[in-house]
Amino acid sequence: MKGPARKIAAAGLVILGIAVLAAIMYQSDYAGNKDFTSYWAAGQLLARHSNPYDVNAVLRLEKSAGFHEEKPLIMRNPPYALPLALPLGLVGPRTGAVLWSLLLVAAIVASVRLLWSMLGKPPDVHLFAYMFAPCISGMIHGQTSALIILGLALFLFFQKERPAAAGAVLVLAFIKPHLLLPFAVVLVLWIAGSRAYKVAMGAAVSMAAALAISLFFDHNLWSDYLPVLRDAGADSHLIPTASAILRSLGGHDWLQFAPAVLGSVWAIWYFLSRRERWDWIEHGPVLLLVSLFVAPYSWFPDEMIALPAIMLALKCAPSNGALGSFLVLNFVALAMLLSGLSALSPLILSWTPSAWLIWYLWSNRQVRSATTARWQAWELKRLKTPAAPSR
Repeated sequence: MKGPARKIAAAGLVILGIAVLAAIMYQSDYAGNKDFTSYWAAGQLLARHSNPYDVNAVLRLEKSAGFHEEKPLIMRNPPYALPLALPLGLVGPRTGAVLWSLLLVAAIVASVRLLWSMLGKPPDVHLFAYMFAPCISGMIHGQTSALIILGLALFLFFQKERPAAAGAVLVLAFIKPHLLLPFAVVLVLWIAGSRAYKVAMGAAVSMAAALAISLFFDHNLWSDYLPVLRDAGADSHLIPTASAILRSLGGHDWLQFAPAVLGSVWAIWYFLSRRERWDWIEHGPVLLLVSLFVAPYSWFPDEMIALPAIMLALKCAPSNGALGSFLVLNFVALAMLLSGLSALSPLILSWTPSAWLIWYLWSNRQVRSATTARWQAWELKRLKTPAAPSR
């Protein structure tokens, strides 16, 4: 797709996005039915120095906001993510819903702009990224996935020149740590191998600060969180992941974590075979796709972490059908989401993590060519550089 057709498609996607966002902002039941209510209830309880994971207290607050279910939505994120919900404890559900929506829109826009600039601002790629179906889903459900991709984009942006800042923003990227297990393994290996200790220091400081804020408001935070951690797998048979499907077919709980273990082993090989020329912008995207594919728990909005890979492939492979096939896959996923089919069963969208990975690998020929050319240039430069005299 080139020239005017590409611009028309981009304009159409922008118009569709504006329409969807307008519908979200004007939904009368937004505060009462979306995942936002779990964050709002947790913020309310934390601001009162109460247990933000208390099932009965959370349900009462959610009912007061118009929640219709009998089982509460609990904020399952680790305690260091609670400061994100704390400001919601100062406002009502409607005001909080609008502010939360604006925060998520800003996070998605900032993430796409950062990734786009790092890729050299290729034409129209950022416009298609805004219309990525998981981004729409994350907005509809008020999911924190937008903050995860913001943390990842900031890490990629800072990791070369501002390593301490790159580490600090990882607290955002890991508010759902189960999504990034192979990524985390490579991150540790990279920090150790390249002695990027400022990254580790920045991560430790930001994590400690976030935990300190949470513990100030709830001194019994760890004991309050343990029941949530124990019950995390209670509804995993409904989660649309390959790991959950494998567990259901095999009948053993440990099978849900087997793909993550295998994915981490692959990630170690992938990093070690490229450690001399490792580049997070070039090699990180496929690592995120594999992390998403093998995650023991994930929902459709969490697939936002595929954005770096989507944008990289659209930039490097514009002429091999990558754009057209992406638009088809994205349209089908978006149609299932907006038509309500995904509400009938979460498994309806279980194909998408595999689809993004297969699409990326298929369109990856020109991405590999660009990476190979860069590696050859690096190797040539290394060979031409005279060795330092020995003493």
